[in-house]
Amino acid sequence: MNKKSIEILKRYRFLSVMILVTLIILAVKPALGIKIYGAALENILGMLGVLPPIFILIGLLDIWVKKETMVKYMGKDSGIVGILLGFFLGSAAAGPLYGAFPVAGVFLNKGSRLANVWIIVGAWASMKIPLLLFEVSSLGIKFTLIRFIMDVFGVLFIAFAMEKILTDEDERQIYELARKMNQ
Repeated sequence: MNKKSIEILKRYRFLSVMILVTLIILAVKPALGIKIYGAALENILGMLGVLPPIFILIGLLDIWVKKETMVKYMGKDSGIVGILLGFFLGSAAAGPLYGAFPVAGVFLNKGSRLANVWIIVGAWASMKIPLLLFEVSSLGIKFTLIRFIMDVFGVLFIAFAMEKILTDEDERQIYELARKMNQ
């Protein structure tokens, strides 16, 4: 085996172990194994329904928005505009949370401030507009407002705390990884 093959095996060892375990379960308890593989297939099909539109939008964002524009509105010196834009983009986004990570990669690659990218991901995870509308109708306006305000402060705290905790080297590595992933 060459070095590249060993790297691939190391990278996917958890997946390989899980496939092996589920194959053993399929052999020992076929009904349970079929349920496991049925759930896995359902999840894969669900992701295939969501990811292509997200990747198309990411491609358009990458082509249409110039780096200078992104730095101006979401970069280090963007201030409150970058924060508000981050909250808007995250809460208006469609799709599950795993769709936020490719978007975050493009924003990092275009020069967005780390805190603003984390605000997008945090808002995507907890502050989506359809979720808020559902909460108002199901749990009431008081609960929704309290949770929303706590989410705003929580997302801001986490984003800026992470930015302060990271060293310049950590930040450089994050931007470098984002650049490599978008190649």
